[in-house]
Amino acid sequence: MYARVAVTQVWRREWWYALIPFVLLMLPAVFSFSWWWVAIALVVTLLFVLLRSAQVMGVTRVEQGNVLFERLTYEIDQRQIVMKRNEREGMVLTWDMIQKAKRDEEAFMLWLQPPSGSQLPGGWKGWIARTFQAPIFLHLPFRIFNSTNDVKLMESLLRRKNLLA
Repeated sequence: MYARVAVTQVWRREWWYALIPFVLLMLPAVFSFSWWWVAIALVVTLLFVLLRSAQVMGVTRVEQGNVLFERLTYEIDQRQIVMKRNEREGMVLTWDMIQKAKRDEEAFMLWLQPPSGSQLPGGWKGWIARTFQAPIFLHLPFRIFNSTNDVKLMESLLRRKNLLA
């Protein structure tokens, strides 16, 4: 589910990146048309799309991202969201770490803020990290809430924090 949503989100935002290799490799065909230029442009563009999609789906395989895919218990209040793996291990998300929220028919999606410039490396590595970010989000299905009142409470909390439209 993460891979499908993340790849969809990335290609909605970055669809025009796929045009760059296509246009660059089609430029020689403008001056001297050959089907080879068209074929090469299509193949390189397809390889770029596959590489970028694999890059986004690779987040599910990285050890640092494992916490996003484990079963956790959540404690949600006005100040923060506490995600606990067990009684001793956990992670705290404050509300300012969340960029936006979305409610669909079965869950809340909480999109986390991308890292700031000071948190990224400098130079060309920082440019690559900024340009090719993978979205990170929490999927909170309604079944983790005890009742429909808890779902309504969560929705009103998200609205008060101006995260939900």
